[in-house]
Amino acid sequence: MCIRDRVSTQSTGKLMTVSMRAAAAARCIRAPIYRRACSTLAPREAMEYDVVIVGGGPAGLSAALRLRQLAEEREKELSVCVLEKGAEIGAHILSGNVLETKALDELVPNWAELGAPLDTPVEKDSMRFLTASSSIWLPTPPPMNNHGNYIISLSQFTRWLGEQAENAGVDVFPGFAVSEVLYDDVGAVTGVATGDMGIGKDGQEKDTYARGMELHAKQTLFAEGARGSCSEEVMAKFNLREHADPQVYGLGIKEVWEIDPDKHQPGTVSHTIGWPLTSDTYGGSFLYHMEGNLVQIGFVVGLDYENPYVSPYQEFQRFKQHPSVRPLLEGGSCISYGARVINEGGFQAIPKLTFPGGALIGCSAGFVNVPKIKGTHTAMKSGMVAAESIFDTVTESEGYDPSIPKIEVTEYQSGMEASWVWSELKAVRNVHPSFHYGMWFGLLYSGIETFVLRGMAPWTLRTTTPDSARTKPAAECTPIEYPKPDGEVSFDILTNLARSGTDHEHDQPAHLRVKPELAHVPEEISYQTYGAPETRFCPAKVYEYSVEDGEDKPKLVINAQNCVHCKCCSIKMHQEYIKWTVPEGAGGPGYNLM
Repeated sequence: MCIRDRVSTQSTGKLMTVSMRAAAAARCIRAPIYRRACSTLAPREAMEYDVVIVGGGPAGLSAALRLRQLAEEREKELSVCVLEKGAEIGAHILSGNVLETKALDELVPNWAELGAPLDTPVEKDSMRFLTASSSIWLPTPPPMNNHGNYIISLSQFTRWLGEQAENAGVDVFPGFAVSEVLYDDVGAVTGVATGDMGIGKDGQEKDTYARGMELHAKQTLFAEGARGSCSEEVMAKFNLREHADPQVYGLGIKEVWEIDPDKHQPGTVSHTIGWPLTSDTYGGSFLYHMEGNLVQIGFVVGLDYENPYVSPYQEFQRFKQHPSVRPLLEGGSCISYGARVINEGGFQAIPKLTFPGGALIGCSAGFVNVPKIKGTHTAMKSGMVAAESIFDTVTESEGYDPSIPKIEVTEYQSGMEASWVWSELKAVRNVHPSFHYGMWFGLLYSGIETFVLRGMAPWTLRTTTPDSARTKPAAECTPIEYPKPDGEVSFDILTNLARSGTDHEHDQPAHLRVKPELAHVPEEISYQTYGAPETRFCPAKVYEYSVEDGEDKPKLVINAQNCVHCKCCSIKMHQEYIKWTVPEGAGGPGYNLM
C-alpha cells in the first residue's frame, strides 16, 4: 500500500491537502519500487526523495522550507519529504514557549503578513526566588531578557510552519512513525522506513495489517527532538558523541489554564527557582500569560536529581499551591496537560553533526540555550544551515540513484560553528554545569558568568555522569510525603492525562521495551535498591509494580497506552534499561495549545 493510500485511510493528519496528496501519488507511481528480501516479512515498497526529514517540528520544517526556497531561487528540481509520527503536525509539540524571532525573521521575513500565530508580545519579565511562604525578587539575568519576544503556543506555531512548507512544495506526511534507519553495504544512511501497522499484542498480523514504507534519499535529516530513537541510533553507530559530554536532560511538565479575565495580564512572563525543590535539585517554574485569558504554567526538574523519591509531577502540583500562584488559578480551569524532556547539556554536549548520508538538526543535536530557556530559534537556524549546506550535494544529479555513494556533508558542521547559534551557546556553556555544585553556588556563579564574564571565562565546566547514574540508593535518601491533590488547583496524574489527548491503538505490542540484557534490572535492582523511581518520575503513570497471586516478588507493569512520549524513562531508568521505540503512527498525545 502506498503512502498516498495510507494517508487518506489511516492517518488523521490535517495538513495533507488535495494537491499534496496528488503530488505524493504521482511520486509513488513514478518512483521505481525496490523490494528488500526478508525471510519472514513481506517486502516493503519504497519511495524516493532528494531529502527525507524525520520529524515535523520547528527544525525539520525549517530545513524543508529552506530547501524549497533555495530550489525556487536557483530554479532547481528538488523533492523534500517530512515524516511526522504525530497524528497531525504539532500534535507532539510541547514547550513553555517565549519565541525569539531571530531565525524566523531570516526564514520568513513576512511572517506577520502570512498570519504566523505570534499574538502576544512580552510586556513584562520577572524572576523570583520562592520559599514555602514568600516570593523574593531577583534581578533578571541578561539571557532571560525577553524584550521583543512573543508568548506562543509552539504546537500552533508548528502547524503554521507546516502550512508554509506545504505551500512551498514539501510533502508533509503526519501519522507515520519512522521505526528503522536504512543503511547501504558500506554503512552509510540511505533513508528510513516507517513502522508496520496492524500488528496485535501477540505479535500476529491483524486484518488491518499494512507493511511499512521505505523512503530513500540522497540525504536524511534527523529532527526528532530530544532523545529521538533514530537519532540516538545513528549517534551510537557513527560514534558521534565521542568528543562530547553526556547529554543531560530536564523533564518539563506543563498545563494550560483559562483564568479569570480580571486576573489576566497578557504579555507577562514569570520564572521562579527555589521552593518546592531542595537546594540540591536543579529546576524551576515558568508562567506565561497568552491572549484569550490563557496561562501557560509549568515546572522543569533536572533529571540529574539524586533522591529516588522525587516526583517531578508532584513537585509541580505542590508548586501551584504557593501563595503567589494559587490565587491566580483559583476559579479557572485547566484545559490541557503534557510533558516532554528538554536537552540541558548545552554547548559541551553537542555531538558531531554529520555522517555519511545525513545529519542531526534541532533538539536531536541538543541546540538548546539552557539559561535562556529557549531552543526553538536555535533549532530552526540549525535546520536552515543544514538545508543550505546539503543543497548543492542533493541537486548535483537528478533522481535517486542507489549506486551513487552517500556523501557526508561536513559543510553543515562548519556552517553551524560559524553561525550565531554556536557563539550563543558557547557564551552560556558554564551556567547549567555550575548547578552541579548546588543551587547556591550555581546562582552565585551564574550571576558572575552572565553579568560580569559574559561568556568570556577561560575555562569550561564539564558534565561526566549521565542522569541515569545520578540516582542514589533509596536507603541513603529521605522519602517525600506529597500533599493529596485538591481537584481544584492540583490533580492526580490520570485526571491530567485525560487532558493530553493521548491515544494509542490498544491492540499493539508495547513500544516501551525492557532491553533483554537488562531484564533483571527492574525487579532486582530498580525496585529493591532504588525504591522503584520509575513509578514517580513518569508523568503519565506508565510504570508500576504488582505482586501476582502466588508470587513473592513484584513484577514491572508497563502501561504503554498512557505514554505521552516525553522520553524520560529512556533517560532516568537505572542503567537505561528501557528501549524507547515508536508505536503505530498517529499514536501518542494530541496537543493543540502546548
